[in-house]
This record gives sequence, C-alpha cells and structure tokens, in this order.
Amino acid sequence: MLKRLDLRGTGDDLASRLPRPAPPGDGHLDAVRQILREVRERGDAAVLEYTAELDGVELASTLVPAARLREALDGIDAELREAMEVARDSIADFHRTELPAPVDYARDGLHVTGRRQPVDRAGLYVPGGRAAYPSTVLMTAVPARVAGVDELVLCVPPSRDTGEVADVTLAAAALAGVDEVHSVGGAQAIAALAYGTETIRMVDVVVGPGNVYVALAKREVAGVVGVPAAFAGPSEVVVVADETTPPEFAAVDVVVQAEHGPDGFAWLISWSESTVDAVSAAVDLIVAGSPRREHIESTLVSNGYAVLVDGPQEAIAVANSIAPEHLELMNADPDGLVPEVRHAGAVFCGPWSPASIGDYLAGPSHVLPTAGTARFSGALNVEDFTKPLHVISLDREAFERVGPYVERFAEAEGLDAHAQSIRARWS
Repeated sequence: MLKRLDLRGTGDDLASRLPRPAPPGDGHLDAVRQILREVRERGDAAVLEYTAELDGVELASTLVPAARLREALDGIDAELREAMEVARDSIADFHRTELPAPVDYARDGLHVTGRRQPVDRAGLYVPGGRAAYPSTVLMTAVPARVAGVDELVLCVPPSRDTGEVADVTLAAAALAGVDEVHSVGGAQAIAALAYGTETIRMVDVVVGPGNVYVALAKREVAGVVGVPAAFAGPSEVVVVADETTPPEFAAVDVVVQAEHGPDGFAWLISWSESTVDAVSAAVDLIVAGSPRREHIESTLVSNGYAVLVDGPQEAIAVANSIAPEHLELMNADPDGLVPEVRHAGAVFCGPWSPASIGDYLAGPSHVLPTAGTARFSGALNVEDFTKPLHVISLDREAFERVGPYVERFAEAEGLDAHAQSIRARWS
C-alpha cells in the first residue's frame, strides 16, 4: 500500500524528486469565501443553513446548554475521566513553563517594561465530523486558560447520526473550563467566530485544527482576528526507521496519523531495504484489520510513501524538505539526528515515544503545523493567545539626552509635529 520511492544515489538533489501533495484548488477557496461572505452578511441564518446542507443536521440554535457539559462529564466512565484529568494537568503544567518572563529594561533614565497581555475571548475549533476529539478540546482550551484568556468559545460539528456534539467532547469542555459550546463546524464556524453572529459573539483569536476548508477559512480571516501562522490542516507523519526498528512499531505509527482521513500524508524513510519491506508488509496487515480502513486507505493511496535513502543524513534531509507535522526518529541513534532537524511540528525519539503520546498527554499542544508551515511556525502555545504590551517612561534627563535624536529623525521624515513634540519640552 505504501508506494516505494528509491532516492539512493541521488546526491544533493533529493528535494526536487519528492512528490508534493497538490495544494488546495480554486474550488476549495471559492467555496470557503462564499461561506465566509454569507455568514458575515446573514449571521445565524447562514450558519444554520450551511449546517443543514453540509452536516445534514437541522438545528434551531447552535448553542449547547451549559447544563449538558456537566451532564456529559458526570456521565463518562471513571477511567476516561481520569485519563482526561491527567492529560489536562500535564498540558497545563507544560504550558506554564512556556509563559514568557516580563521584560524590564532600563538605561540612563529610559525605562521599558513589557508583558504578554492575554486576549479577552478565544475561539477554539475542534473537528467532529468523523470522530470525537476530546483531546483537541484540552489541547486548545488549556493553553488558553494558562495564558489568562477570560472567555473560551468552542465550535465543533454535530454528529450526522445524533445531531448533537459527542458527550466525550462536552465532558472535555467542562473539564477545561470552556464557557460556551456551539454545535457548528466547517468554514461557517470559523466565519461565525471571526465576524460574530446573533448567537456567537466575535472572538479575538481563532485556533484549532480542521480539514482543508477550515484551514483555508482561518487563513482568510487572519487580520480580522488573530490566527496562528501554522496551517493546522490534515494530519501528517514521517517515520525514520532502520534495522533496529521493530517493524510493527513503525507500521502502526504510520497508520496512526493516516486514520484521521484524507488529504494528509504518511511516510516511512529508511536506508535499509529490508526494513522498508518489513514495515510495508506490516502496514498492509494493520490496514486490512482496521475498523477505520476506509479513512486510512484514502490517505495512504494518495500520499503514503516508503522512501529509500543512502543514510541517516539523507533521511533527515528528506524530512526537513517535507517539514512534517509529526517526525518520529525510530532509528538506533535518534538523539544523534535531533540536531539535524530543522523543520518539524514535533519530534518523537525512540521506539517508546510514539506520536500518539504527544496527541494526548505529553504536554505540548497537538495542534501542529501542516502543509509545510513547520518551516516558519510551531505548535500552538500560550503566546498565540497573547500579544506584547510595552510601557515606556523617561525622566527629564533621559528625555534631554535622546530628544535631539528624535527631533532629527522627525525632520528627516518631514513630520514637523513629531519634531515639535520634542521642541515644546525644551523650555
């Protein structure tokens, strides 16, 4: 099922030989822009119409009653609740370590203090069409809470079967302290969060992963609201393996991310042909017996590759060129390769560190860059829910020292009032 790609002996010309997933077409973007426009102009009416059309669910209102969150939390089994609580606490503990320290700069009477100021209201998007993702609720809501955001608004698609949000998702929302849950997904949810409707007040930032339509919608509303730079779209994994890698470990980790469904990719890279053979065979067996076989095959048939390279350095060169969401270094010396990694959303080292640990409770958010955006962005973090605020003060001596420089700048730029703001203080 994994397509074989032999890059041995190609030297430095690796990147040009790699297949690239086709970018979203104009049809995707046209559809997204139409939805954004309709929701911006018609509010709730458009949201409900698109929910009926695209999700097959007729709703009178998107708002999930607050009591439903508590009922859902009380109704889940004890072991699942414990797992959620452990994950929540692990995520919170990690993100507290990432809280930036305040800035305090002083020089000859000029004093600048700075801090990260949280936004007032954050919009969280969690997928829900094919499966329930309580983990994504925690991975978006908990960093926002640690950052100090006052209001959290969650949008999640309703189930086609029940017309409601899954209880496990609502339970996670209750555990994470989400203030509002709305049963709406897709680009219409992003539009409602960004522009506001009669029921959903606009937010300051929108975060969370989704399909290509959701990711494009977030890109389109960036600037109206804050949106992290990463394109958090369909899931991706690259597994680097060698003769020491248990084939069944590598195979299941390739399949793990593929089971999220279409448009992502799953790659195996190795310099051992026997390893590629063994892992590929194991992948076929796992897929054949998987209850999510259809979703896995849709990913692997289009974007599933087993890549042969000359050695470890070439494997990392391929990985850096791809800039995957998840990079698993399952070879004999993963720590030796980590310094060579330049572009990846998250890196997992060794056979006992599957990406699924990061998906649920390692600590860093599993909302990671996809579609090559790991070249310039990383995991969702507390800074995505904040913005810098600087406070500047000078005493008279400092003003008299730097004022002439400011005056010269202002004169050079032809901004007389700026220069006058300095001159007026000389007397």
